Amino acid sequence: MQYDVYGVGNALVDIQSRVTDEFLEELGFAKGIMTLVEEDVQENVLTQLAGSSVNRCAGGSAANTIIGLADFGGKTAYAGKAGDDAIGDFFLEDMRKIGVRIEVPQARGRTGTCVVLITEDAQRTMLTNLGVSATLGPEDIDEAEIARAKYVYVEGYLFTGEQTKAAAIKAIDLAKENGVKVAFTVSDPFLIDLFRDEFIALIEGPVDLLFCNELEAKALTEKDDPIDCAHEIHNHAENVALTLGEAGSLLMHEGEAIPIEGVPVDAIDTTGAGDMFAGGLLFGITNGFSWHDAGHLASHAAARIVSQLGARMEKPFTPQEIEELLA
Repeated sequence: MQYDVYGVGNALVDIQSRVTDEFLEELGFAKGIMTLVEEDVQENVLTQLAGSSVNRCAGGSAANTIIGLADFGGKTAYAGKAGDDAIGDFFLEDMRKIGVRIEVPQARGRTGTCVVLITEDAQRTMLTNLGVSATLGPEDIDEAEIARAKYVYVEGYLFTGEQTKAAAIKAIDLAKENGVKVAFTVSDPFLIDLFRDEFIALIEGPVDLLFCNELEAKALTEKDDPIDCAHEIHNHAENVALTLGEAGSLLMHEGEAIPIEGVPVDAIDTTGAGDMFAGGLLFGITNGFSWHDAGHLASHAAARIVSQLGARMEKPFTPQEIEELLA
């Protein structure tokens, strides 16, 4: 079996709930970003959410992208580590039922979780406890599986741990050794403060396609104009996908700038918008679409995500919808 994309990332179960700005302020966490927290901190937040409506699904940045790809009909595999608990069973079942191949066995311990707090302005604030996902290591990366893929997709969050970083680097190295393209997502602006030099080395080296948003692009290049940022990154990376929120996105491919329109929508929750954009674009370019058409599909997929709660499409695109969208 050949895969369109082999993903590598944290295996987390997302627990999503809508909250007020006042609730978030009382917790004291920075709004709109991901914060790593200890288990007791996360449990305290969940206790305060008791009685509130919550939604649960398999998640993690790269996992969201891989799930999106599978929903489009793409062939996917995923390397991530879940625990030998009920939450881990849920994660694996949730991934497998939509056709994602999971290679890494369950490990002893607690499955990672991400509490996603969604405020009325559609911003999502993520409190993540990595659990056993932090034990993903180089030994969990299967060269034979990578060799079957068209792309390997790696999330930047893996760089927060030495073992997970080593797993990411091994996946990238094996991809290049086997003629497989590498896509990398910066994941979060705070990571650039910590790993800017390492990310730039990847962009200047093995990365074939970089995903980033406007804030991340500005932090990487130290430029103010997003178009200048995209061109600067494209000087080093063969392909660039720079998302600009409601303004759409800018793709760089073969020296050409390809602007992609935004899709007007009433935003409810921005969780997973960038992940789904990546899923739509990767599905398109691995299934024979032009870069413009792939970006067009990705833009509509991201819009569908922000118009609902959660990072999983409630109504995935049908083949007929995709055909009509690209007509």
